[in-house]
Amino acid sequence: MFIKDPCGVVCILITYAAILYADYVVIKWIILQALADSLWAPVNAIMFNLVVFMVLMAHSKAVFCDPGTVPLPTIRIDFSDAHSTDSHSNINVDWTICTRCETYRPPRAHHCRICRRCIRRMDHHCPWINNCVGERNQKYFIQFLLWVGALSGYAISLIVMTYVTECVKCDEDIEIKQRRIMHSVILLLESSLFGLFVTAILVDQLQAIMSDETAVEQVQKAGPYRPHKPKMTLLSEVCGRQHPFMWLLPCTSVPRKLDSPLVDYHV
Repeated sequence: MFIKDPCGVVCILITYAAILYADYVVIKWIILQALADSLWAPVNAIMFNLVVFMVLMAHSKAVFCDPGTVPLPTIRIDFSDAHSTDSHSNINVDWTICTRCETYRPPRAHHCRICRRCIRRMDHHCPWINNCVGERNQKYFIQFLLWVGALSGYAISLIVMTYVTECVKCDEDIEIKQRRIMHSVILLLESSLFGLFVTAILVDQLQAIMSDETAVEQVQKAGPYRPHKPKMTLLSEVCGRQHPFMWLLPCTSVPRKLDSPLVDYHV
């Protein structure tokens, strides 16, 4: 699901540019320059690119995965008697009507003005993935935040390592040294800013999951929709029933129960 939103497209391009620039600086100016004489150079190159791969995989999943769009009815629905007790008996009483989509929507579904559709368990619309964070892709969004945080921490640790340890075989050319320092400083600032940014969002996402209340529900002060559940149960509802280690892998699927159809729109 790709939204043709200019702001979202620009944010995606910025995200990929920042990730590729970090990879360029680490490989060319840190590993091949400052750590060229270290036996750990190839290990760091492989590990850093592995983290980059996980970031790109999680981001692409969050971007293109359907966040939980409520399907539109195949026929026009008459809402004139929507409040009558005997009408639309196949629709749960907790369901509401979206006047923009002209359809019924399940509990915890909200309309996104950018996606122009109702999204199940919508948390918010994120321009950095150009998509809503909802029932079906919140897992991938959290994985993206985790791996960006890991990538930022890894880049910062490599930069610090190059300045703590003396590089004997580094190029003594003053221009090359200046360029290496310049790229390292830029990457340090970028990693620090992105690291703090994704950490703050990640904490907010985890708090929302633990409280069983999305950001939209917090703004609307609607309160949690479900009774209290154990934290691991709430996490598994978002990340799946696999082993918690598998929650880190963006190749795994969404919880199976989310693949079931929403409702039969026969009236």
